[in-house]
Amino acid sequence: MRALRIFLIVVVVLGVLFVVVDRVAVHFAEGEAAGKLKTSENLASTPDVSIEGFPFLTQVAGGTLDDVRVGIKDYDATTGTAGKTIRVEDLKADMKGVTFTGDYSSATARTATGSALISYDELLKNVDTQPADLGLGFTGKVVGLSDGGNGKIKVTVDITVPGVDAHQKVTVVSSVAVKDNAVQVHADNLPKLAGVGLVESRLRQASDFQQAIDQLPGGIRLDKVEAAADGVEIGVKGSNVRLAG
Repeated sequence: MRALRIFLIVVVVLGVLFVVVDRVAVHFAEGEAAGKLKTSENLASTPDVSIEGFPFLTQVAGGTLDDVRVGIKDYDATTGTAGKTIRVEDLKADMKGVTFTGDYSSATARTATGSALISYDELLKNVDTQPADLGLGFTGKVVGLSDGGNGKIKVTVDITVPGVDAHQKVTVVSSVAVKDNAVQVHADNLPKLAGVGLVESRLRQASDFQQAIDQLPGGIRLDKVEAAADGVEIGVKGSNVRLAG
């Protein structure tokens, strides 16, 4: 019995030591991966990297991490227009099947899904500031974006009345969708201006717009989008996504 007790104590001690070593190793790996990702994506702050699953060391031995979660507070994505970027907030991505090099200088995920937010102010900042020609001397441009409820965006358009120094603001409720890796905003219905018969296609030149969101981290792309209280919530996905290297 005494020998059995000693054996059990040894097993417990070794188990505890293994857990401690495993957690120290995963903490080190998370720090290394976060640093490499910050450098490769030129981030202003260090991202959060969490390697899920236990034990970590057996995953390392197999050469593939089952699940790696990444959080980036702010990311400036390109817009397709030279010199212009758009701020993407709270980007969270779940990476599956991550292969890596021994020094974590290169890592690639088999698949990735995630979410992020683009504020209405940020989206508005990137809307074309030049008034659109609506015909009959009228011009219009988007001057406000807000939550329209039920996954819609409320778009405020400022219309300049010709011949007089007057403006008329109209609001439209618009649907939002993803098309060709861009956020597309399309008015569900257009208002009628009193006494004016503007062609719908002309009015849509002011109310409708799209915003490209290019070069997200690792090559992930837009998948879906929905209007929310603070901005548009985007879903992203990708395959063979590069985390670093």
